[in-house]
Amino acid sequence: MERMTPTDAVSKGKFYYLMKNKAICGLPQPGGKNIQYLYQNGRIANASKIIGNIEDEEMLKLVETADGFKKMIAGIGVSAELSEDTKANADKTLFAFQFYGHKDPYVTGTTFSKEVPLTGVEEYIDLSKVSWSDDDDVPGQIRFEFDVPEVSANVTVKLYLQPGFEAPEAVPDRKPDLTSDEYKRMILRSVMNYGNLTRIQKAMEDARAGKEVTVAFIGGSITQGAGAIPINTRCYAYLTFLKFCEICGRKADDNVKYVKAGVGGTPSELGLLRYDRDVTKNGEINPDIVIVEFAVNDSDDETEGIAFESLVKKIMKGEKAPAVMIPFMVFADDYNLQDRLAPVGYKYNLPMVSLKNAVLPEFYLLDKEKAVLHKNEYFYDQFHPTNTGHIVASDCLAEIFKAADRYAKKDAAVKLDVKPAIGADFEDVRLFDAKESFDGAVVDPGDFKETDKELQAVERDFDLTQTPEFPYNWQHLAGDKEFTLKINCSKLFIIFKDSSSPEFGTAEVIDNGKTLFSMNPRKVGWTHCHAKLVFNEESASEHKVTVRMQKGDENKKFTILGFGAVK
Repeated sequence: MERMTPTDAVSKGKFYYLMKNKAICGLPQPGGKNIQYLYQNGRIANASKIIGNIEDEEMLKLVETADGFKKMIAGIGVSAELSEDTKANADKTLFAFQFYGHKDPYVTGTTFSKEVPLTGVEEYIDLSKVSWSDDDDVPGQIRFEFDVPEVSANVTVKLYLQPGFEAPEAVPDRKPDLTSDEYKRMILRSVMNYGNLTRIQKAMEDARAGKEVTVAFIGGSITQGAGAIPINTRCYAYLTFLKFCEICGRKADDNVKYVKAGVGGTPSELGLLRYDRDVTKNGEINPDIVIVEFAVNDSDDETEGIAFESLVKKIMKGEKAPAVMIPFMVFADDYNLQDRLAPVGYKYNLPMVSLKNAVLPEFYLLDKEKAVLHKNEYFYDQFHPTNTGHIVASDCLAEIFKAADRYAKKDAAVKLDVKPAIGADFEDVRLFDAKESFDGAVVDPGDFKETDKELQAVERDFDLTQTPEFPYNWQHLAGDKEFTLKINCSKLFIIFKDSSSPEFGTAEVIDNGKTLFSMNPRKVGWTHCHAKLVFNEESASEHKVTVRMQKGDENKKFTILGFGAVK
């Protein structure tokens, strides 16, 4: 990592904001560092548009690549200031900007850094003095590193332009009013369906009676808490839990318990497979309410909604007949899959709220001053909400709790024995791995005999520390002995690890001698859990499933994280 020396009396010129008073928090990482990661790959153009007010399409294209970035950007200004509510004692942070490399994203690109005081004073990095790598591909990530954990700060990053490029006028700062009548109307606009409230009412009655009640959340990175600073107490999941407790007149974590099981970048296909382990803890916890958030991740669900409906039915058939609530989050490009998934909610008359319906009309008002929210106030980055955005999401869900509280009439029981809206083929799926077995299944790991410990990890429940996903796995390091699974079942998923490392190779899946597909862990480009459907048959039969390294990749790594099967 190249450290830059202070630069005095620099003529900086025109600039735009890449980040402006952005909240960050240095969280403990493996190896003892305390870091806030701010990923730029695939996101920097969006931030340049939303925060920097850049509209020039050529500039937005240039900033996305290393060559274009160097052509357009002359220097970087960085300032940081401790937030008022920080609990840590710190006086500086290390700012690092990493470019991903072509050959190895995390190794062969340029990384430069500079120490920045936590006083609000700007430090300048002159990019003409950086020793660039010939292998730079794209702007990869920005990191703020701290000597002590849990430092909360507000940071500003300016991109100073080379001569010939114009900087637009900055968007003025303002603080949205989350108490106004206009805000309340925006929250009401989010409600797509109040639905059958009986199960929620039962949970509220039990909570008030002092019985143990669990409110659980399962989803992607927004449920994990991405964009919330700090991630454990400002995320929409925890805020929604607190609002439930408040409405019920109970103290948090007294008799009302909280489970958060969000995993970044994963669709309901994976959520279905990990529900029993991550939410019910294999039967130790029986939730009363489960919020299911996959509306922005399910483009990666190859079952196109069948996994989502299977998960909903699996939850609703739980021991305590949990209530299911569905929030439809939204990306900065207005994308979500509520049109695909809402029919599931309507089929079982579930409460549903749409952040898309709530906030988009505000973003596109011609008179920006009349908007309850601006896009840069709601979004932390291209995909995730700010602290304000997480509050909005929790208020939308709380509207359902308020309705259940004021609605005296009891609805009829929810009917589950109806024709599925999309399909529910996998509602009885069971996860198994190198620790937990499946009825009658026999595994011969061959050369997939090691345990991978470099896994996707997430902050669960109240934790700030990260827990690895699928720690009981089968990893291949080298050799040509294939992995075999003999199993009698009707449906089977395989879960494998994605990785950007060139040390990982491609594996093939064969069922009863027929090659079905290959799994390339480098396609996604980051350490990530990936579920894939092997087969889906009407009735159970004997299968011999083989995983072998692709020819030429016998001496490369590959990790099987687990399987999901339906008898």
